[in-house]
Amino acid sequence: MASNRWSSIKHKKAPQTQARKIFTKVIKEITVAARLGGGDPTGNARLRHAIDEARAANMPSDNVTRAIKKVRPS
Repeated sequence: MASNRWSSIKHKKAPQTQARKIFTKVIKEITVAARLGGGDPTGNARLRHAIDEARAANMPSDNVTRAIKKVRPS
């Protein structure tokens, strides 16, 4: 059992890195869906599905709205 400093950092950062990868993937899908079908999730099934994925990944709603507005400024 290693208890040096690097091991502690590695175990602490691993979940953060995994969450960052998931967030990046979901945000990319949200921006593509908003670009293709518009920024309204009621009329865009692909965007609605991407938003559901973001909620499942516990992504803050502020990040989701920012990703949509990046493509479709209101």
